[in-house]
Amino acid sequence: MNLRAGLLLFALPLFAGDYPRGLEAYRGTTPTLDGVLAPGEWEDATPFSGVEGWVSQFSPVKNPSDLSLRGFVKHDGRRLYFAFDVTDDLLYGIDTPRWLPSNNPKAHALTPEGWPWFGDEIELLINASNRWSGDESAAGDGSSWQMVCNLTKSRPGGIGTGGLLEGEPRRSPRAWDTYRRWILEKSQECAAKVKPGGKGYIMEWAVNFDPCLEVEPGRFYSPSMGKRAMGLNIALGDLDRPEHGEGNFGNFHHEDWFAGAKDVRTQLKHWGTLWIVPHTRNQGRR
Repeated sequence: MNLRAGLLLFALPLFAGDYPRGLEAYRGTTPTLDGVLAPGEWEDATPFSGVEGWVSQFSPVKNPSDLSLRGFVKHDGRRLYFAFDVTDDLLYGIDTPRWLPSNNPKAHALTPEGWPWFGDEIELLINASNRWSGDESAAGDGSSWQMVCNLTKSRPGGIGTGGLLEGEPRRSPRAWDTYRRWILEKSQECAAKVKPGGKGYIMEWAVNFDPCLEVEPGRFYSPSMGKRAMGLNIALGDLDRPEHGEGNFGNFHHEDWFAGAKDVRTQLKHWGTLWIVPHTRNQGRR
């Protein structure tokens, strides 16, 4: 490697996964987590969109009126925030009966036997440590995790109320206990609300730097660390009627991912990158 190329390499942030897609979270105002995108509330955030160009795990989306989203990300120096404005033409458990898959009649159990991602949902996956050694998925702690916000069930509100649920690896007692504690102590919060008139929903999600973004053992992200790269993936799950997902696992209609590849999208090495930037977007343009 020549000197110029080497200097360029070290001047650029390293990708936190092999997938060449990333987002920058700049510092901004603190949003209200109420499932409503108030005028101006997310203007200082980085916008992104999906699911066109995302990775399909099940049936590909052919029409944005079937499933699509506008997203936003920012932080306020203490918490990381995402907002998701989802277009979905048929809402599971609202426009449809609350049917269960044949391969798990306990899918709605709020236990490790249940499927937290069964329903219309978003999964947020972050590798704060920006480390992996092989094909492993999230550890289920502050270094790397996978959490779920479901439109029609949650740990805080139970069946029928949208919000956060323990994600993967849900069958790890250590991960389950960590996720449950984060939810109950509000280290993470997510408001989920159907749009007026239906045909979609809003989710607003907050993640505390401490204890959820552990960049090194016992050390959590703060703006004093400067710009930091973390692994990132996002899943948008769409459950309609059973026949719409015939042949797919759990009869899911769609499950589309920000990064990765079919069947390996939860592996850390296949994720994209989230850069947390300590300053505002306007400061970055000076």
